[in-house]
Amino acid sequence: MAFLRSVATTTTAIAASAIPAAFAYSSLSSFFSQSPQSPKPPNAAFTFKPNRLGLVKSLATPPSALHMDHKPSSQSQTDAVLPELLTEYMVDMKCEGCVNAVKNKLQTINGVKNVEVDLSNQVVKILGSTPVKTMTEALEQTGRKARLIGQGVPEDFLISAVVSEFKGPSIFGVVRLAQVNMELARIEANFSGLSPGKHGWSINEFGDLTRGAASTGKVFDLINEENTKEPLGDLGTLDADEKGEALYTGVKEKLRVADLIGRSVVVYATEDKSEHGIAAAVIARSAGVGENYKRLCTCDGTTIWEASDGNFVTSKV
Repeated sequence: MAFLRSVATTTTAIAASAIPAAFAYSSLSSFFSQSPQSPKPPNAAFTFKPNRLGLVKSLATPPSALHMDHKPSSQSQTDAVLPELLTEYMVDMKCEGCVNAVKNKLQTINGVKNVEVDLSNQVVKILGSTPVKTMTEALEQTGRKARLIGQGVPEDFLISAVVSEFKGPSIFGVVRLAQVNMELARIEANFSGLSPGKHGWSINEFGDLTRGAASTGKVFDLINEENTKEPLGDLGTLDADEKGEALYTGVKEKLRVADLIGRSVVVYATEDKSEHGIAAAVIARSAGVGENYKRLCTCDGTTIWEASDGNFVTSKV
């Protein structure tokens, strides 16, 4: 079963479970040699098979038993409509009634285009422009535990997503970056524990946290990049509300997630980044689509359904 969808490139990775880093793309030329508007063969669909290195793409006739649920995408974001991605959750489902409840809930969300449920593996696949936080909240509202296990473009990116987790003691948050194409990355972030007001944030050169944010180096930028107004790793501004919570959804041109593994995300006390950051977290590779169908979570070694509620993705983060 699979999705067929061209990904919009005009518009942050639980976080999915972190797995060992790899530093290369595989077979990207075949993907980028085609225009996003190139016609596709009729009655055909892409199928994707996970292997230890990534996703293998093949063209096959879709099985007649596959039923995809369609819903127009019309969601507006604070900054812009996010590019579409495939997001995978492991959801605690027991029967077809659970499947219907999950589908019915997800179909009410703006930006969700396709929903596919695999009851045998307890996996829910969602294609659309909806932020992870919104989808997670919807799944929680069905009364079922859910863990984000993968996100990316259903093509042949070897590294399609990364994640950076802030675990306190005062500032908590998750930043997810997913590759939409070689020239565009989708960014989602949510934080709590910030002081109200505006905070600068960035991707910094190093993942060295021995002195906190002070040992993460400068803001990351491409080597020999010329005529740029700001470094590539400058992520702009977070606007924390009176509760100290901040949400961000957007895109960043020319940012490639494979270049970010081992670096860090840093949050600053002020908007102008005039002092060392107040919090930092290392960027790690995150599972792409079809790579993490395991009951044992690779990020923390926890068996999925034996985890406590606190270990699951929550709407606050």
